[in-house]
This record gives sequence, C-alpha cells and structure tokens, in this order.
Amino acid sequence: MNKFMKIAFEEAKKGIWAGHGGPFGSVIVKDGKIVSKGHNHVVVNNDPTCHGEIDAIRKACKKLKTFDLSGCEIYTTGFPCPMCFCAILWANIDKVYYGCNTTDTETIGFRDKAFEESIAKKKKSICQELDREECLKLYQDYNNIENKTNY
Repeated sequence: MNKFMKIAFEEAKKGIWAGHGGPFGSVIVKDGKIVSKGHNHVVVNNDPTCHGEIDAIRKACKKLKTFDLSGCEIYTTGFPCPMCFCAILWANIDKVYYGCNTTDTETIGFRDKAFEESIAKKKKSICQELDREECLKLYQDYNNIENKTNY
C-alpha cells in the first residue's frame, strides 16, 4: 500500500471507530511531506460538509497560511464527492489519488453517484435568481477594491 494512502486509510479507521462518520480519510502532501490529515466528521459535528477531504483542506490551509494549495496532492480513501472535488479544484490541489470509486461508495449506502448524476437537474429545480440588481452592487464594490484576490 502506498505510504500516504496508508495514512489516509488509518485516518479513516480512526474516524470510523470514534463514531465521527463514514470511512473517508484524506492526507494532503506537498514536496513529499504530509501537510495535513483529515477524516469524516459529519456525524460528530452534525455538519454535512465536514468530509475527510474538506477537513484535510481546512487544516492544510491553516497550517500553510494560504487558501492556495498549488503544489499539493491529496490522497483519499474514496473518490471525492462533487462537493469535495470542487473544494479540491478551488484549493488548486494538483493531483488526487483515491482508493474506492463511486460505485464502491454506493454499495455501502452513500449517495455520491446519485449526486453526480443529478446536480444539473437539481440546479434547475431548486435555484431561482432573486434581487440580482442589488447583489450586483456588491460585485461592483468588490471589483473596485485594489489589490484583491479573486478566488
């Protein structure tokens, strides 16, 4: 087993046995060194966004004092769900190594595959534009700030 995947695996086991959530552990690595580890905390935190990848990303950003994880790789026990995959993209993580795929995850009762298939349809059914003109003023205010980071 790859040494970083083994650590992600152990992180997932730690979370499972502590009752924190599903079997999802992650490790973020930069230049061959571990930056952070994370595991699913959905159940213990009552937080549907606290997946292993998100936990590891938050810890890595805090440790490195940046929101840009360019040059990093993530090792995770399961293929990232759509939320986690987007977080990985927003963080600029260069490479994703995963253990189990979405079909494997589905067999243990998780809905990742269903989310992947329904995102576009759901966007149309539950999203509605509201007060756009007022909100555009915020965008204009932000756009007028010098030395900002568009992230």
